[in-house]
Amino acid sequence: MTSYTFARWRSQNRTQMTLTMAFSITIAMAVIETVGGILSNSLALIGDAGHMFMDSFALGLSLFAFEVAQKPATPSRTYGYRRAEILAALVNGIVLILVAIYIFYEAYSRFIKMPEIRGSLMLIVALVGFFVNLIVLSLLKKVGHDNLNIKGAFLHVLGDTMSSIGVIIAALAISFTGVKLVDPLMSLIIGGIILRGAIGLVTESGRVLLEATPKGINVIDIINETKKIEGVRDLHDLHVWTITSGLHAMSGHLLIEDQMVSKASEILAKVSEILRKKFGIAHVTIQVECEKCEDPFICKLEA
Repeated sequence: MTSYTFARWRSQNRTQMTLTMAFSITIAMAVIETVGGILSNSLALIGDAGHMFMDSFALGLSLFAFEVAQKPATPSRTYGYRRAEILAALVNGIVLILVAIYIFYEAYSRFIKMPEIRGSLMLIVALVGFFVNLIVLSLLKKVGHDNLNIKGAFLHVLGDTMSSIGVIIAALAISFTGVKLVDPLMSLIIGGIILRGAIGLVTESGRVLLEATPKGINVIDIINETKKIEGVRDLHDLHVWTITSGLHAMSGHLLIEDQMVSKASEILAKVSEILRKKFGIAHVTIQVECEKCEDPFICKLEA
């Protein structure tokens, strides 16, 4: 096992363990908040509990997708199952949107008819939920990096953390002022925060699935940088896309001056280095052409 392979395996194993821990902690807290919400009759707390159950679902889905994504490529799936993580992120984003809509609906119902709320119990449970969310957030932040799948789970928990803060504020306001209207008002704010993050997650997942050019990469810059290499005339039919989080791919036709094959190999090596270092593109397929070549030849580069 090479040092790179070992480091990758260790990173994957650490991510899997972290997701498992986060899932276990979150599902336990969701049960506690549900009971607390029912006993205190707080919509904000029940909504927070519902969001925690969604967090559990998101973390479970992320864990499942992460395991599936590690499966090797096959003749029928040449990229393997790496897009499973993107699909999980998309599902998580859609679920978050539904959660936000539900919170809006329940808040509207409470504006019409406001029940009694036990602010002290609501506050205690919300404080516990807040600290639990901080623990889960810290776990996910250590392994999240640029992984869209884990980012989806992270956004779930981040939204729930904001929700817990909202519940704490609402509980304090109810306990000291007796104004119950703050409960559904805070729920609307929480729903808005969740909805904003969810739309961003769905949009980003959609970009990957539609094979749009990754954010932060400009194809014109790639062409200009490549043409600076001695012997390169042009780069055309260029396509750049994302296979999965953190893994970008590119294909294109490289027009070079008529020269020996060994020299063309040197040019390809330089192109590969620029693409990897300046643009973070590790999976590259280039068809090399020259004006006097009868048949272009294809060279695949993988960094």
